[in-house]
Amino acid sequence: QLQLVESGGGLVQPGGSLRLSCEPSGGSLRPYAIGWFRQGPGKEREGVSCISSSGKSTDYVDPVKGRFVISRDNAKNTVYLQMSNLKSEDTAIYYCSGLLACYGNWSGRTFGSWGRGTQVTVSS
Repeated sequence: QLQLVESGGGLVQPGGSLRLSCEPSGGSLRPYAIGWFRQGPGKEREGVSCISSSGKSTDYVDPVKGRFVISRDNAKNTVYLQMSNLKSEDTAIYYCSGLLACYGNWSGRTFGSWGRGTQVTVSS
């Protein structure tokens, strides 16, 4: 079963940047599409971005387009989420998950168990 570990969160001022990392606790990420999700205070978990297994296809939800960039380094067995121009509404716990595919309703097609996530707090 694919188990993922998120890292890289922290406290950042509005307009700042962070890079999140997603790595497997064992095995390889190479065969899998991966999605980043977040759950803000009092909100449901939502999809943020996804990347195909090859890295050739990506998708973003509208609120993060132009500010977040998802990428993967299969040699390092890691998927990244580079977040720039952060806003207070980006404050959330961020999770990554395996996906059946990165297209269409990808956020509804996760598999595996959720990890602990990594907290991102955007505040002055």
